[in-house]
Amino acid sequence: NCSAVLKTLHFITRPLSDEEGNFSLAYIITIHKELEMFVKLLRAIYMPQNIYCIHVDEKSPKAYKAAVQNIVNCFENIFISSKRENIVYAGFSRLQADINCMRDLVHSKIQWNYVINLCGQDYPIKTNKDIIQYIKSKWNGKNMTPGVVQPLHMKHRTQISYREYRHSGMSYVSPTKNIKAKPPYNLTIYFGSAYYILTKEFVEFTLTDARAKDLLEWSRDTYSPDEHYWVTLNRLNG
Repeated sequence: NCSAVLKTLHFITRPLSDEEGNFSLAYIITIHKELEMFVKLLRAIYMPQNIYCIHVDEKSPKAYKAAVQNIVNCFENIFISSKRENIVYAGFSRLQADINCMRDLVHSKIQWNYVINLCGQDYPIKTNKDIIQYIKSKWNGKNMTPGVVQPLHMKHRTQISYREYRHSGMSYVSPTKNIKAKPPYNLTIYFGSAYYILTKEFVEFTLTDARAKDLLEWSRDTYSPDEHYWVTLNRLNG
């Protein structure tokens, strides 16, 4: 019952200021467990002018998927990603989940300014207004995806080929004996966080630029590619 969801969970139903109403954020939230925690997170970051793409892990229980769908159905600006991945920790599937949501978000009717990615166990310590003002004051038109040139002790992540394995209810990433080719376009690989705040223009660049696509393909058999992909692309994009 949607009216009960809105009433009992106290979701915000209108922008709390003109500034917020005129600056929409997109969120990508990847989840696979702990429904109650997800609902608390969603309630904390929800604003009617924002848009939310929820990626539910394909291997999540049916009852969990159904419960998430029931919540999502109550909102016009929350949706489940059109393509779902069976996510393996530190595998390419984790990066692909974000890409899937980005592809959906760029076709949204809501004109958002920045996208922020979260997992279901995150929780905000800043308000929506705080986040917007911070973006405007220090990062206007720029991406937040900090990183450094890939350290020596991390080079194994991209120098040898890794594979995702799924069997007997277990999933993991394991190295092979294959040495990887050099990065496309002789790119310098940077290393940073899998979490980011990105402009819509950068997201569109990521989805359309040949170099971005080639780096994505090259990253398919690396370890935890989301920790090098965004930060490397950001350097490429200036």
